[in-house]
Amino acid sequence: MAWWMTAALCAFYVKGLCGFANTLVFSTILSFGSSNLMITPVELLLGFPTNLIIAWRERRSVQWSLCIPLIALMLAGNIPGLFLLKNTDSGKVKIFFGFVIVLIGIEMLAREYFPKKAKESKVLLAVIGILSGVLSGMYGIGAMMAAYVGRVTKDSRAFKANMCAVFIVENIFRIFLYAAAGILTWRTVSFSALLYPVMFAGLFAGIKSGNMMNEGAVKKLVIVMLILSGGALVLNNL
Repeated sequence: MAWWMTAALCAFYVKGLCGFANTLVFSTILSFGSSNLMITPVELLLGFPTNLIIAWRERRSVQWSLCIPLIALMLAGNIPGLFLLKNTDSGKVKIFFGFVIVLIGIEMLAREYFPKKAKESKVLLAVIGILSGVLSGMYGIGAMMAAYVGRVTKDSRAFKANMCAVFIVENIFRIFLYAAAGILTWRTVSFSALLYPVMFAGLFAGIKSGNMMNEGAVKKLVIVMLILSGGALVLNNL
């Protein structure tokens, strides 16, 4: 339980600070000793209220013309992602998860050094949306979407607002989907409830720190740690 509490505190501190990467941090810490069938639904129940809180705080920056297509595409990708979560060998899942973390981390790090805002692309939006939905259905990962949203929003407030607005709808859909598939159980719900105080402590500490610290430097540090963690996860499961 202590390890789960540590993962929740770290993950949602990052969520409050940067508006994303909580799932990557949470899953990376726990994937060395726990199944994704337990990690993913627990993180979903912890992450849902944090998306509500951040989206409400930044509601003036939500761009519905960006959010609505992403929501539709992610929901379409959730169903095959759920199938892969239930029917894929756990060792192979973790190796794939590690590679995903490394690749996304490298892309995010490159974007930190080349932050030029890009134009929206319908083709890229479709690809990113579907793949984000698949990865979200499997692991709850939205970092691929973060890479796209970060390019087409004007500042960190707009980034957080649009990411969290998309995930509110996606989280609700996935809660019902997981419950219907038998992945989300009363045991999962009760276990998640025990982690809520730690999650809220991490979230509000991250939000507070975000007002005091250099967000760019912290984000780069988090990304580097994710890349190293993803590589270690791959090596540990080969």
